[in-house]
Amino acid sequence: MAELIEPQVFHKQTRSVWKPRTLLPGLPEMALLWLPALLVAAAMLLPIIYLLLRAGGADLPAWQWLLRTRTLEILGRTILLVIGVTSAAMVVAVPLAWLTVRTDLPLGRLWSILIPLPLVIPSYVGAYLFVSALGPRGLLQSWLEAWFGVTRLPDIHGLPGAVIVLTLISYPYIYLSVRAALLKMDPTLEEAARSLGHNLLKTFRRVTLPQLRPAITVGSLLVALYVLRDFGAVSILRYDTFSRVIYIQYRSSFDRASAAALSLILVAMTVVILVLEIRTRGRSLYHSASATASRPLARFSLGAWRWPALIFCAGVTGLALLVPAGLLLYWLVRGILAGEQISNLWLATRNSALASVLAAGFSLLAALPVAVLNVRRPGRLSHLLERVTYVGYALPGIVIALALVFFGANYALSLYQTLPLLIFAYVVLFLPQAVGALRASILQVQPSLEEAGRSLGHGPIRIFQKITLPLISPGVAAGAGLVFLTTMKELPATLILAPIGFKTLASGLWSAVSEAFFAKAAAPALLLILVSSLPMAILIIKDQNKASSQ
Repeated sequence: MAELIEPQVFHKQTRSVWKPRTLLPGLPEMALLWLPALLVAAAMLLPIIYLLLRAGGADLPAWQWLLRTRTLEILGRTILLVIGVTSAAMVVAVPLAWLTVRTDLPLGRLWSILIPLPLVIPSYVGAYLFVSALGPRGLLQSWLEAWFGVTRLPDIHGLPGAVIVLTLISYPYIYLSVRAALLKMDPTLEEAARSLGHNLLKTFRRVTLPQLRPAITVGSLLVALYVLRDFGAVSILRYDTFSRVIYIQYRSSFDRASAAALSLILVAMTVVILVLEIRTRGRSLYHSASATASRPLARFSLGAWRWPALIFCAGVTGLALLVPAGLLLYWLVRGILAGEQISNLWLATRNSALASVLAAGFSLLAALPVAVLNVRRPGRLSHLLERVTYVGYALPGIVIALALVFFGANYALSLYQTLPLLIFAYVVLFLPQAVGALRASILQVQPSLEEAGRSLGHGPIRIFQKITLPLISPGVAAGAGLVFLTTMKELPATLILAPIGFKTLASGLWSAVSEAFFAKAAAPALLLILVSSLPMAILIIKDQNKASSQ
């Protein structure tokens, strides 16, 4: 029995794979999985093809510029930021997910709804609010000066400020992925560990944490790539990274060959991150060894740690969500009292919601064959197809948008500045979020359950509908929620590719912030948070009800 609580029990690669039967005579597995996955991967390579074409036109000085000391310094600063934010987000997100799913945390359902919502706050808005509140001449300093005579606070620009802001905005990537894995986890091993006398902390470290490794790895990968491509926060906090340099190069020069060459460095960094992720992923078995149905999730009693845990959840949520929302409300009230006119935001809200729902739906459809092949058909090609889907996520949104402008203007003029092309851009940008969430959930589904469906004569689509889909529903919800939230706040692709007159909350927010109308920006920002919170709350409540009824 003691062997059950050792992490080594999971270090055996499963060879039980899913072989879908033909849907119709003459329609083999290729048409069901491989062909769609290959088409998705080919579509994801369009930005890389664009960069290669642009970079191929760069002259020698542009390539020599890549070897300058300044370029190497920016490379080091970018890597340092990625490591700092990913590590901090992991430390914050994993305990939050475990506390809200597996313990008797007070107001656990409320925290489950509030904790992921900082993901919807645009990085440039979060950074501006952070500086305006805590900066050397911010609101806090003005209050301290009036009360205590404090004339200046320490400067928060640079690496520390960038790490704090990006951590508070990006930790939900890891939280949602780990939460989905916890909802699907079989509690048998944890119960065995507790019966052997292990306390809560030791059980988590030796039993729960090893099973969460795929979800943590996927979430950390998304955080790392998000930091790699962020422009807004690092610009406001005056911390130069590759994304900021590339953005400036694209906007300030008609010759985009140099910017394309710089973007290829981001692609190379993405490849390195993906290789590291594969090495840390391991070759482990993460589904239950038994084919029996999972028992309801056990909720551990926190005992004396109940109130410290509540303070931890409230502190993170307060800093990441309530403080920004409060500052936005402050600017809104201040603007209204000063006579600021708030425009009608109904059309922008409808457009944002429509585009986000479509992006989430198409991303899940595109991610499904890639994730299934990666888990059920492990091999070089299936792993390569999954890795390709992550390439576009690391590139700045303006690079993806310009690549699709080039494609639309030269090869698909009828799609140029249409809603389908905008949705396609969102899928290219955010597909990894759906792939990662689906993969983590499929890993926990025992292949023998699908094989049992085949033995009863059911086809692959029927098996997926009746067996696989209900079991991976937490991952589906997490992937849909991630794509929906990040699409709501996406800016560069929306500004460049949106149809004429297609205004969104993000574009309206950017217009107000860029013109320094912060009171005017507060209304769309608050509405952005509200609209995004509703579907997330519904998904989380549905998952909680399903988990408690199992």
